[in-house]
Amino acid sequence: MTFRAVALVVFAIALALVPVLTPATAEFWITQANYIGLYTLVVIGLVLLTGIAGLTSFGQAAFVGMGAYTAAYLTLTYGMSPWLTVWVGLAVTGVAALLLAFITLRMSGHFLPLATIAWGLSLFYLLGNLDFLGKYDGLLGIPAITFFGTPLNTGRSFFYLLWTIVVLAAIAVTHLLDSRVGRALRAVKGGSTMAEAMGIDTFRVKVTAFVLAALLASVSGWLFAHFQRTVNPSPFGLNMGIEYLFMAVLGGVGYVWGALIGAGVVQVLKDQLQVWLPRLMGTSGNYEIIVFGVLLVLMLQYARDGLWAFVDGVLPRVRRKVDWAAAAALPARPRPSHGEVVLDVRNARKEFGGLVAVNDVSFQVRAGEILGLIGPNGAGKSTTFNLVTGVLPATRGEVALLGRRIDRVASRRIASLGVSRTFQHVKMIAGMTVLENVALGAHLRGGRGVPAAMLRLDRAEERSLMREAERQLQRIGMAELMHEQAGNLALGQQRLMEIARALAADPILLLLDEPAAGLRLKEKEGLANVLRQLRGEGLSILLVEHDMDLVMGLVDRVVVMEFGTKLIEGTPEEVQASPAVRAAYLGTEH
Repeated sequence: MTFRAVALVVFAIALALVPVLTPATAEFWITQANYIGLYTLVVIGLVLLTGIAGLTSFGQAAFVGMGAYTAAYLTLTYGMSPWLTVWVGLAVTGVAALLLAFITLRMSGHFLPLATIAWGLSLFYLLGNLDFLGKYDGLLGIPAITFFGTPLNTGRSFFYLLWTIVVLAAIAVTHLLDSRVGRALRAVKGGSTMAEAMGIDTFRVKVTAFVLAALLASVSGWLFAHFQRTVNPSPFGLNMGIEYLFMAVLGGVGYVWGALIGAGVVQVLKDQLQVWLPRLMGTSGNYEIIVFGVLLVLMLQYARDGLWAFVDGVLPRVRRKVDWAAAAALPARPRPSHGEVVLDVRNARKEFGGLVAVNDVSFQVRAGEILGLIGPNGAGKSTTFNLVTGVLPATRGEVALLGRRIDRVASRRIASLGVSRTFQHVKMIAGMTVLENVALGAHLRGGRGVPAAMLRLDRAEERSLMREAERQLQRIGMAELMHEQAGNLALGQQRLMEIARALAADPILLLLDEPAAGLRLKEKEGLANVLRQLRGEGLSILLVEHDMDLVMGLVDRVVVMEFGTKLIEGTPEEVQASPAVRAAYLGTEH
């Protein structure tokens, strides 16, 4: 067992002993522990939504309310068992979350948080104005949950059910993040361009995170209703939504177990400050809100990663055991026959208003060929790359892959057809290991989803993905760095990692945007050898590069661009001898 697994077992044993060791006179602390558990469930969802996927929501309290009111109403009105109402609550919350996700998650910037505030307030006032839900008085007399004939009608008996669910939820989300789906969730936080190029449906991933967070909140609401034995709109308002987010930030919005720390600190501090601050001030008032405001400012200034970051920093780092050597190889994509036209760009044009960035450019890339695309800065090379990969739609003209038009196809769909790329400015997930970043490139070569990841049923596929990632790292000479955090690499190493990530997709067409930038001489020679090997395997490569020695000694043909227009196309020797090319680069024909 790893250190972290042992720590989890010790934590579970300590939790189990809390009701046993707490004296009867300290029932208050059992109640506090139960509230911490209820809040932790919601905050785990926020870690997934905000810390991992990068989506800020102030409306999680509304989803807690949905779960609570569904349980209360069905139990009181129809006598339905709580063990059934939890599933109905999850269904109601899931449908509502899907609807809200499709409406709001297409927004960006500050519009998304504002939208979550709006529907959080809407639900609060809706609950307070419905007669059958008791308006602002709410619903009273909710029965306790019965577990195998035993009513969980005390804080101590309820403690075990609640904290079992909390620990299982934390473990399940931890498993999710250590999976193909988890890597996709992390990829969307930094923007959609890189993730879509890896074949990830970023909108679907965001919806997944949003719904999962809502479902965790719904379970918390179900438990809350049967713990409180009464529900009213007050605990589900905007102020509680803000408090949940504060708990996530305080504990560490990027850490699953930080949810527990954040919920615990806020709940205990809030209770104790409500007692001590009025005594110090000599008058009553909500002074704890002021303290929390100051604390949040200090956290954002000096400890943005939250309290759990300090705990995580002292825990020993155990490298993942290399257990994928015997894993099944991923299925490989059939390669086109040598010399077959793989990419056909015909009169491609891209206009930005009155600016023509790419002016009727045409060229072909054949199987087993390296085509160089060169030109001065601003010549339109990267824009051409973006037209080929679907990042930008062509204003006019055609781009075809193996005879199929792709100029109006989404970037992720083009990736699924066998096009993989690197970027002019390295795009990666700095907090993930090199191995995980490269495995992200093989996203489309796996298929296991959220339930399989949470239940750890995806391990065979995960080992295959890791085996492929390690194989590509070995190919480019970086296998010894696979457990290093990607953010710690030098620029040249990051570029090589990007190439390995692109190769992990098993492409038929590889687009490299300035791959040699930042590489040392030996690294450039190694890169050239790898590209020659790939060409020999039948891979088609489109290369944008400013290092002319590398380009001219490597490529089969060269396309030179200037001001968005194709200037010349030919062999390296023909291009080097062209007066027009010398004029484009040196400003003179002599």
